[in-house]
This record gives sequence, C-alpha cells and structure tokens, in this order.
Amino acid sequence: MAVLAGALASVLAFSSGAAAQTATPPAENAAPTADNAVMLTVFLKHDQSRPLSELNAQLQRQGYYKAFPPEGVEVVSWYVMMGVGQVVTLRLPASRLREVNRILENTAWGSYRTEFYPTYDYKAIGIAAHEKAQ
Repeated sequence: MAVLAGALASVLAFSSGAAAQTATPPAENAAPTADNAVMLTVFLKHDQSRPLSELNAQLQRQGYYKAFPPEGVEVVSWYVMMGVGQVVTLRLPASRLREVNRILENTAWGSYRTEFYPTYDYKAIGIAAHEKAQ
C-alpha cells in the first residue's frame, strides 16, 4: 500500500509541478499521449449488504452514470468481477487524475468502495521477452 501511495504521490507531484510551471491549467479535455498518459485500474467493490437495485438507484441519484467515465478518458477495459464488483482500467492524461478521483468520490461512494492502482501496458514487452526466450 505504501508503494501505491508513493506512486500516486509522484504522479500528482509531477502533474501539479508541470501545471505550476506553465502558469495555465492543463486543458480539461486533453487527450492522453505517449508523454502524458497514465493508466489507472479502479476496483469498484459492491456493498454486498444491500440489494443491487438499491445500489443502482443510489448511483443514479448521485449522477454516477452521467459522470463516469468523463468525456475524453479512454476506457481500456471494464469487467464485472463476480463476488467483488467491477474493475475498470482507464487511460488518461496525468493532469486529469484528480478529476477522475473526484468524480468517483462524489458519485460512486456509498454503492462502491474504491481502490485505485496506477498501471501500465506490459503486453508487448512480455510477449517480446517470451518470444526471445524461445
């Protein structure tokens, strides 16, 4: 957990430092590019003490379905993990990390407990290493 906190702090420090140096905030709808993109895997763990219909009604009231995912944030994958909830991987500019966090805090909490994991795409590297080892 300490590693996760450190990684998020680094991303936040980097993005806030970059904004401070430019004196203008980054565009809210900035597209993820090779030099600014991060991937974020979000675990949305259902509150299993309540029926699904109640959870969905709360999400609707809180504006979750309208707000998440925000426009311009790429959904890499979105799965239901039976017995847990949902797992969503997003690709977004580092400057929008706070925005995604706030959307989930304001619209998903109560129906879900959230966990966030900075991630990266390792598929090409892993496959290349496997092929080289053959």
